[in-house]
Amino acid sequence: MTVEGLSASYGPVRALDDVSFTVEEGSITAVLGANGAGKTTLLRTITGLVPATGGTAMFRGVDLASRPPEEVVRAGVAHVPEGRGVVQELTVEENLRLGGSFRRDRDGTRAAIGEVYEMFPPLAERRRRSTFTLSGGERQMLAIGRALVARPEVLLLDEPSLGLAPRVTTQIMALLRTLVAERNLTVLLVEQNARGALSIADRAVVLVLGRVALQGPAAQVASDENLRHHYLGY
Repeated sequence: MTVEGLSASYGPVRALDDVSFTVEEGSITAVLGANGAGKTTLLRTITGLVPATGGTAMFRGVDLASRPPEEVVRAGVAHVPEGRGVVQELTVEENLRLGGSFRRDRDGTRAAIGEVYEMFPPLAERRRRSTFTLSGGERQMLAIGRALVARPEVLLLDEPSLGLAPRVTTQIMALLRTLVAERNLTVLLVEQNARGALSIADRAVVLVLGRVALQGPAAQVASDENLRHHYLGY
């Protein structure tokens, strides 16, 4: 996926300003920055939830930023928003079935749901329960699992570690690396937990007030103390 000159505004406020970077297939790119840097807006603009005022987000010849969200999903891109985004009134299994809404093969959807249960055993144990009864970590597992039921080629994740215990965060980060290795999944990971994100990412993009302040190999960003202190605050 190639993001080129992507811009977006909320009224007079420019939230993204000429953002450009490339996410290589079968890799993890971490998007880092402070609150208000434009990280969430970036994902929402790529997936058509916020109108782009300029630029493109190209994936396999399709400009995602110019398409409605349902077409983005059909193009093979899944978005897990901040705050889990599950439907609390539905059961775990019903939420997972929602992930297959755009699939036409019922057998494939059932198989994908089975894979999610293997990936996240706590969800299998609670498949008939209301999502309202789940812990924060289990809801995050469900949100990721629901996105995976659609069998995306690209997964966009917004703050998956937010509010989770360190142990659960470690599990989710390890899962992302496994998915990349085993399924050649491409991941764009928005995180404030810079240490955790840099530990699994191949590349990093740092946003400051809607602009790209820095990008490069994740290991280089993680090892450069001056860069970390200046841009990431640790």
